[in-house]
Amino acid sequence: MRKIILTLAILYPAAALAQGANTPAEPANPPTVGGKPLVVVGSKKTAAGKEKEKPLSVAQKLQACQDIDDATKERLNCYDAIYAPQPKPKAPAAKGVNDCRFLKEEDERLTCYNGFADKIPKLPR
Repeated sequence: MRKIILTLAILYPAAALAQGANTPAEPANPPTVGGKPLVVVGSKKTAAGKEKEKPLSVAQKLQACQDIDDATKERLNCYDAIYAPQPKPKAPAAKGVNDCRFLKEEDERLTCYNGFADKIPKLPR
């Protein structure tokens, strides 16, 4: 029993001294994996401080084309950028806006796109 008490009396102060050996002036290096710290605190900064913009939906792109003057080649080019034209000799009746790309005549294709774009409810930009 005396040996146990003597051992504890010697080891207890030694353990206390070992814990206090680190000085606060020398902080320990954070753990790393592959040279990068495990925990990153703070927010990530984007390049040039700009936030990434969400890609626009097809409906928003079609509405953006509505801002261009009506019955112009520029508006048709805007629509054609969204849906690349694939003219067919006998195009079926358009059931959706993507079917307008099959029309051969530019005026018919523009009228078709306008008809569907006008029906889209106004979306927030």
